[in-house]
Amino acid sequence: MVKTICFVVVAFCSLGPSRSIAQDSPLVQASKKEGKIVWYTSLALPSSTSIAHAFRTRYGGIEVEVHRTGSQRVLQRVMQEASAGIRNVDIIHTSDAGHFVLLKQKGMLLKYTPRGVEPFPAGFKDKDGFYFGMRATLSVIAYNPKLIADKDAPRTWKDLLNPKWKGKMVTAHPGYSGIIMTHVLALVDLYGWDYFRDLAKNGLHIVQSANDPAGVVASGERPIGANGAEYFYYKTQKQGNPIQIVYPKEGIPLVVSPVAIAKDAPHPNSAKLFSDFIFAKESQQLLADREGLYTGHPEVTYPADKPKLKDLKLISVDADELEKRNVEIKKRFTEFFGA
Repeated sequence: MVKTICFVVVAFCSLGPSRSIAQDSPLVQASKKEGKIVWYTSLALPSSTSIAHAFRTRYGGIEVEVHRTGSQRVLQRVMQEASAGIRNVDIIHTSDAGHFVLLKQKGMLLKYTPRGVEPFPAGFKDKDGFYFGMRATLSVIAYNPKLIADKDAPRTWKDLLNPKWKGKMVTAHPGYSGIIMTHVLALVDLYGWDYFRDLAKNGLHIVQSANDPAGVVASGERPIGANGAEYFYYKTQKQGNPIQIVYPKEGIPLVVSPVAIAKDAPHPNSAKLFSDFIFAKESQQLLADREGLYTGHPEVTYPADKPKLKDLKLISVDADELEKRNVEIKKRFTEFFGA
């Protein structure tokens, strides 16, 4: 069932500047002895490498090995390595919350609560303390204003069904992207599978990542993005590319992307230290400033030209439902879109 969620502005007392863990603390010293972290992530490479660099700068002597790919491939690699008895990954991050339900059920996650997550909204925290939302992404519509006049642009999800957009749209794939997996389920819960059956009649160009539609729209190859990561559209727009973002009033899928530590992490102390670091205000603010992402941190501020989450109608799906319907979503999407 789709859930409409509201963000309420709450007055928080100032927590003061967040402080890094002391260099002589037992956790930092144990982490430096391990000397390394292996991070499997679906976060865009510029952002993930920025966080890794900031961590290395703060805690010299601990290397961060970043492996970036789509959410579904992150999970596939984690599962394949586990079945082969390979202990490689320390930190797991995808944009499909259902992955963490599965990993938790299989006993593959280490229970650890990072410092500073207490004031995060409930939707960013696993009630049992195994995973926490590092970032939040919206899946939106976008168009190229050089090719589509503002007065003619689609404004709702149902507008995309108009036959006049045949051959003019691009979609990312739920078989690769966790953001799109959540997007599809949110709209199926809203409209049923008939929506995607009818959308497919317009002959959409299919890409993999939720970040990919931004480049396709900006280039004019397909002037309308039927979905895609809002933060990446925003980044592409800020780079001077012709993109306009549409926030459909009937509801916008909100995708919370969790982080967890692998139970068999080869560098468990470094993984805990890195988890503490990425949930600190400075790292969360970096995600907002560099990428235009939303986070659960109550003290993070956002660019003035981005809408506030409290002003949008947001829709969310249950992580358990994402896991249960994973195979169905991929199968039905492939049936309709042919890939």
